[in-house]
Amino acid sequence: MEKYGYRFSFGPWNIHEGADPFGPTVRPSRTFDDKLTEYKKLGFDAVQFHDDDAVPGLDDLSPAQIREQAQAMRRKLEDHGLIAEFVAPRLWEHPSTIDGAFTSNDPKCRSYAIERSKKAVDIGRELGTNLMVLWLAREGTYMREAKDAVRATHQLLEAINTLLDYDPELRIAIEPKPNEPMDLAYIPTMGHGLAIGFQSKDPKRVGVLMESAHSILAGLDPADEIAFAMAFGKLWSVHLNDQNGLKFDQDRSFGSIDLRRAFNQVRVLDANRFYEIGIVGLDVKAVRTQPAELATKHLRNSLHMFLRLVELVRSLPKDKIDSLIAARDYEELDWLILNHLMGK
Repeated sequence: MEKYGYRFSFGPWNIHEGADPFGPTVRPSRTFDDKLTEYKKLGFDAVQFHDDDAVPGLDDLSPAQIREQAQAMRRKLEDHGLIAEFVAPRLWEHPSTIDGAFTSNDPKCRSYAIERSKKAVDIGRELGTNLMVLWLAREGTYMREAKDAVRATHQLLEAINTLLDYDPELRIAIEPKPNEPMDLAYIPTMGHGLAIGFQSKDPKRVGVLMESAHSILAGLDPADEIAFAMAFGKLWSVHLNDQNGLKFDQDRSFGSIDLRRAFNQVRVLDANRFYEIGIVGLDVKAVRTQPAELATKHLRNSLHMFLRLVELVRSLPKDKIDSLIAARDYEELDWLILNHLMGK
């Protein structure tokens, strides 16, 4: 399988039991070690980690125990020919994060979030990656009056600066999302993530991660969000998937809903040589109806869709496109792209 210089990752949560807010699991759980055997089979190169994916129960472990378990995980990765892409602190499931993490109204909870994030930095160091993804899941509010958004913004900035101080080699990629689980998120778009990064004490070490579904939920086009970040050299990772409009975060297989939207994401990534910058991450879920023995096809489909779209991007008749743009004949350009996607 020709990969055109790209490397690919997914997180172990992408092989899951199929539970949703309205129904129980429909597939048996699989151990992390079992999931790890699927990566190379499916053509992937790297693993996305939450901190407790790498070191379960880390809140109850000493620094030495965390280090030991992280080192053991790195050996597992090496045995499978894999690397860790990033480590993200899980700041949305512990009781101390009910009202947010860095922006909680409770100073003890804010302190917990900082210490938990420092542990994630330590785990990343042992796994051989200096990239932390910050998905600010509960950094928002259900009611605007419950928090001071100006103060919360400064709290987010203070947390980022604290982590930058903690490890001088750490790079932070902020993953924006406009809603869910919080109704009103404080960092909803790539522009918000970039703005707070540029205000940090070391802007060169703060970038962003674009997730397709999150951009769509904000009413934005993922390709434009990618381009905006790449214009500043700040797109350090992506989570590609697809989405049926402004619904809940569906994490459908990449390109399964809007093929042209997927095409344009690949087009901007390839035109700006993302394969030299970062790893193409997928964040996709098998649909609930998928039998357990067939519940990795969403990963296969998404990776192969990306590579097929690279082929289509690179086979575009550039001279013809340039001439249509020069003539301002955008209807004919539209028709050319549609026919190209249909294989004509």
